[in-house]
Amino acid sequence: MVEDIVRELQTRSTSFRGLNAAVRFALETGDVVRVDARNTPVAISREDGEADCTIRISAENLKKLMDGRLNPMLAFTMGKLKVDGSMGIALKLAQLLDE
Repeated sequence: MVEDIVRELQTRSTSFRGLNAAVRFALETGDVVRVDARNTPVAISREDGEADCTIRISAENLKKLMDGRLNPMLAFTMGKLKVDGSMGIALKLAQLLDE
């Protein structure tokens, strides 16, 4: 499932250009997916590294979020995702995932 998430994010990578930040998705399995939109082209990888924002979420819920089947604000309110770091970047990312 993690590879599917990485592939999906890679197909959407150009839409992350406006983010101008690095975001780490820390999955409950211990896996990490990182979106680094500080440079062009946007880098999507499973390599851990520095991030302006870390989002802790299950792989299943991240997939739902990307498919538009899970509202990011509802997920945050219900504790299905947690944000460490910049909440502004997390909100901007949520908008970009929703496009």
